[in-house]
Amino acid sequence: MIRTQISLTKEEYRLARLEAKRQGISLAEFVRRTLRPNLPLDTSRPWMRFVGFVESGDANSSQKIDELIYGIKT
Repeated sequence: MIRTQISLTKEEYRLARLEAKRQGISLAEFVRRTLRPNLPLDTSRPWMRFVGFVESGDANSSQKIDELIYGIKT
């Protein structure tokens, strides 16, 4: 992951933080999710357009991906 810096007005920052909190995600994740739909699609990996759109409600779901997707306990 590449770390970058952006400039926001105080109001943009305040509203973005509030919305991220409402969604239960970090400000960084909120910015990524907001940015993603506006980026060109990588046609070599069309399935990537769905990354980040499904939420399990489990904060540790990435550690149990096979179980969640395939029903296989690892």
